[in-house]
Amino acid sequence: MKLLIASDIHGSAYYCRQLMEAVEREQPRRVLLLGDLLYHGPRNDLPREYAPKEVISMLNGIRDMIFCVRGNCEAEVDQMVLEFPVLADYCLLEEAGSMIFATHGHVYNLQNPPRLNKGDILLHGHTHVPVCQPTETFTYLNPGSVSIPKEDSRHSYMMLENGVFLWKDLDGTCYRKFEIH
Repeated sequence: MKLLIASDIHGSAYYCRQLMEAVEREQPRRVLLLGDLLYHGPRNDLPREYAPKEVISMLNGIRDMIFCVRGNCEAEVDQMVLEFPVLADYCLLEEAGSMIFATHGHVYNLQNPPRLNKGDILLHGHTHVPVCQPTETFTYLNPGSVSIPKEDSRHSYMMLENGVFLWKDLDGTCYRKFEIH
């Protein structure tokens, strides 16, 4: 299955529009959102064109494609306006024989990993920094942030298809690749 993975939109209508363009360009079967969709959070500056109501409209427009995990900025009120589930702490996917534990990253992360087996993947957002880091047991992947990238990283998302993860700028330029073995 072709999957687009994105995290940390934080209410930016400007960058959410670019993400919607990426969805149109990439034509994924599903979109996995790793949380922090509407609120910018107290530790972040306001993102460009902060307009959560516009983000709600854009995301609800593709609701049948989306599955999502809860970020540290999601609240029950977000579920009242979004027409797809947003309050799950994690989801499990299987790809190319590996289990992918997808979560936001504020609970389960490198310092507090879930139980993973050799070859599994911990996939989370939260840090706003794209990562591909093998550990002794699993590989940690992070798509970075759609709207508030940190540590001089790019506004980005990931694609997953046939066991290959690709990190891409919002314009679609691929800058990193990881293949599940």
